[in-house]
Amino acid sequence: MKKILIADGLDPFIREEKTILDRDDFEIFTAKSGLDALEVHLANKMDLILADLNIPDMPGDELAMEIRKKPSLKHVSIIMITSLKKADLERCVTCGANDYITRPIDSRKLLEKVAWLIDVRERRDLRVLIKARVVGAFGREPFFGTTHNISVSGLLLETEKILARGDEISSSFFIPDLERISARGLVVRIARQERLFRYGIRFLDLSERDKAIIDEYISRCAATS
Repeated sequence: MKKILIADGLDPFIREEKTILDRDDFEIFTAKSGLDALEVHLANKMDLILADLNIPDMPGDELAMEIRKKPSLKHVSIIMITSLKKADLERCVTCGANDYITRPIDSRKLLEKVAWLIDVRERRDLRVLIKARVVGAFGREPFFGTTHNISVSGLLLETEKILARGDEISSSFFIPDLERISARGLVVRIARQERLFRYGIRFLDLSERDKAIIDEYISRCAATS
């Protein structure tokens, strides 16, 4: 059974999200403050934390950064709950969260994000959000897409291109404020997102230089401000 913690100071939203996630294979925990959430995760080792960006006493982004600093706690997936304000979205992207969802919450999208992150929970590499344009190629056919998260082992790619599990692609993208990464990758997971597809890509033969660049970016995202 997967453990999910909902860290949200607004009681109606806690009830709503808990109802959306009410499944036999999920054990749901709740917290009304960031410090409470940290204690619950420390005691129970969550698989996924759903945290409001503006939860009392320790905002969600500070909670995520605190978790990412601690080796015994950092291997957990984190989804931020936020508004559509540009400043809030930027906080979600830079705090070390895996993904975010905006209010009002679309229950289908929430379940899709939870299912994806719960399923990849066993991957030990720390994943962080990254929004970057990707120029890719499958064989001789070019395509374009967007990254959603990244680790030294792979990335989550969103594109209109139709690919199959086991397809090998090439990709090129910029790590923000750093350098361009060019890497071969293997499609290992597929999820349909309306007109788009989301592909879990596992890097093949990533160079030590590129690993160092990705590591530096992840460290920046996970560090406290």
